[in-house]
Amino acid sequence: MAKALALLSGGLDSTLAIRVIQKQGIEVIALNFVTVFCRCTSHGSCKLEAVKVSEKFGIPIKVINTTERFLDLVKKPKFGYGKNMNPCIDCRINIFRIAGEYMREIGADFIITGEVLGQRPMSQRKEAMKLIDKEANLTGLVLRPLCAKHMEPTIPEKLGLVDREQLLQIRGRSRKNQIQLADVFQIKDYPCSAGGCLLTDPEFAHRMRDLVNTSDADVNDVNLLKVGRHFRLDPQTKIVVGRNEEDNGRIESLSREGDFLLTLVDMPGPLTLIRGEITEEKIQSAARLTARYGKSHVLPSAKISVKPAKNDLPARIMEITPMSQEEVDKIMLKKRLANTVSRKTSSIAELDIE
Repeated sequence: MAKALALLSGGLDSTLAIRVIQKQGIEVIALNFVTVFCRCTSHGSCKLEAVKVSEKFGIPIKVINTTERFLDLVKKPKFGYGKNMNPCIDCRINIFRIAGEYMREIGADFIITGEVLGQRPMSQRKEAMKLIDKEANLTGLVLRPLCAKHMEPTIPEKLGLVDREQLLQIRGRSRKNQIQLADVFQIKDYPCSAGGCLLTDPEFAHRMRDLVNTSDADVNDVNLLKVGRHFRLDPQTKIVVGRNEEDNGRIESLSREGDFLLTLVDMPGPLTLIRGEITEEKIQSAARLTARYGKSHVLPSAKISVKPAKNDLPARIMEITPMSQEEVDKIMLKKRLANTVSRKTSSIAELDIE
């Protein structure tokens, strides 16, 4: 019996691809990838949906976190970015290389994916798919059952392991055909098709670009981008101000030695983190931001608690004036980057793809 390794996200397309191949009596084993850039990583739903599908279809699954390898690609992708900070082609090559290693390890004959020709303009063009397969050393070994009849026959088709006539010819961004096929296969309760990568989100991409340009980013830094309001004092120092209680908890958990944490004294307000090359003047700026976003913003002055993170040293109290909106606008990361782009269009922004 032929054996296929399926790249399973848990979404409808990859689920359908598995079902199409299973109907030919081919054994399927699933592989799921997660990174710090998955929108659903904090809730674990990427993994959960894939596991639910694997259980429903009775197939084993392996889940791999590829954050460390992928973070290096985000910093300097060989094949560039999409519209925002998404290095889609490099990402797919990375995933396929890992999948290829696992395919050989388990003795699978080929790989299947839920990709549809033309669905994503950067990585799901025919030329891009060929490039990705070649770079991953998988030429002829990646079968895309949903759009296979728009592609050249793969090795498993040529060898008779897969009946090409039972494969499909879906293409484009419309999901009408997939939804109809889901009805045929009685697949229900599948997740929506919204993109799952934070790097395609313009606001997160602004933050990520700033991080890559100013530091040797690690996983902790990336997780911090997901919460709060972000401010850049200079290339070496940034401030993150919580928006709500959930943000405050995440900021505290992500703080590390060398950071400082600031809170309002005796009244509700945000938790503020300052990270980088910290001076007394920068701490005062962080304190004034803390006052600006707390109940104290209407008062002439406020008391702020300043404490080193991950340290038993006692907090000190400082009294400061809340920062004005004009001062806030000058250092708020989103506004700062927007102004920069308006003066000179970046090469990344010109790539109006995916």
